[in-house]
Amino acid sequence: MHELLTRPTADLYRSLVAQTSSRVATRFETVTQPFSGAARSDLQELVDGVALDADGVGTARAIREIDQLFLEHAVWFHHPSYAAHLNCPVALPAVAAETVLAAVNTSVDTYDQSTVGTLMERRLLTWTSDRIGFAHGSGVFTSGGTQSNLHALLLAREAALARTELARPRALARLVVFATASSHFSVGKSAMLLGLSEDAVIAVADDGEGRMDAAALAVALREAEASGRLPMAVVATAGTTDRGVIDPLAPIADVCDAGGAWLHVDAAYGCGLLVSPRRRHLLAGIERARSVTVDFHKSFFQPVSSSALLVREPRDLSAGAWHADYLNPLENEEPNQVDVSLQTTRRFDALKLWVTLRAVGAERLGEMFDTVIDLARQVSDEVAADPELELVGRTQLSTVLFRVRPDGADAATQDALVAGVRRVLFESGRALVAKTVIDDRPCLKLTLLNPETTVDDIRGVLAMVKDAATTLAGIAPEFDELLADAEANA
Repeated sequence: MHELLTRPTADLYRSLVAQTSSRVATRFETVTQPFSGAARSDLQELVDGVALDADGVGTARAIREIDQLFLEHAVWFHHPSYAAHLNCPVALPAVAAETVLAAVNTSVDTYDQSTVGTLMERRLLTWTSDRIGFAHGSGVFTSGGTQSNLHALLLAREAALARTELARPRALARLVVFATASSHFSVGKSAMLLGLSEDAVIAVADDGEGRMDAAALAVALREAEASGRLPMAVVATAGTTDRGVIDPLAPIADVCDAGGAWLHVDAAYGCGLLVSPRRRHLLAGIERARSVTVDFHKSFFQPVSSSALLVREPRDLSAGAWHADYLNPLENEEPNQVDVSLQTTRRFDALKLWVTLRAVGAERLGEMFDTVIDLARQVSDEVAADPELELVGRTQLSTVLFRVRPDGADAATQDALVAGVRRVLFESGRALVAKTVIDDRPCLKLTLLNPETTVDDIRGVLAMVKDAATTLAGIAPEFDELLADAEANA
């Protein structure tokens, strides 16, 4: 007898959800390291061995298979030795909300597909706008910071084109965006997708620690206009990916106001400061932006995906509107979010944040973000005091940049060790750290977004880093060859 797939009985639904949650819960209880350490070739063999064209095996067996195939080898962000990227362990109320989302399968593109869901999303967007300081702001949920930044720059492009009398092709060729070298890669990618010239993104000098220099921005704007370019937007970052620093938003806003430039603040990382009991002042000036990116799936501890674009003036969103008779005709007065979104079908991701806020409150979320920032400061102090490690700058959020320096290791050896150390830890599965490049030199990076992680946990990760570096540096003459291979594969 075939299973009821699209009209399950209440008992079948309960049974399948219970089976699945039980297996996930067991993994949470028993996982001992953030990754199994399985080789990619072995994982590929496991994936290729699944006969996707065969007859169905039944849901219960399929769930068991996923337990062995995926959960066994997943990367677990809740583990205290995971410290690589901007991935957070998720708030459990949001996990409960995910169950509702999947079962109901709401799409919030039009009101008649979502009803109260649309109203709840719009209420959360108003709530976020209020936290930013927008008096009458609006926005839309997105898939992530990259889409939010693209959407913001699309709106900025249309606003800039509306201000010029040049024909659209000529104007597009002259539009420029101002950002620092530390800005998110999506700024450059968005410029390409929006049809701007190859040199459209102008790099503004920073203060030496990754924060935009407002005086340098003023000079760059004047020089661009003098050369016939058309300023389209200034992108300030509230939480750079690597350094975790915040551009001086108020001085940048002064420059933008004086020059009439669209100010977009990418607060994908730093948006948790909006609810911080102790550090909200770090976002002073964000209320003067024309648009803001927030990623709730970073510093609000939400499951992917949960991001939003907020605008100070709701009318700005109309620049991306498109109407279809079957979906959102012009005469329709319903509050259709597809009118302001780059997406059509779109999950009701706002429900996760709604449930989390109601369950624990905004202040508790802010305290959780403050906790990881406190941890990063403590870890930075310990790294700075460790003769075997070198701290690379200070953060305002929750990243720690450093290099390892075994006895007698020169700068070239320290640089070469970065990729090798990261690879050794990753392949063991015991700890995950990231690598990046700062001031033309590679370094290791810890991104701390787990409020349950302790200083002792990170001391353990640093000990593994030092042990790996010592081992790699001690196997000369194979050292250079091994690290070259590590660099190529890391």
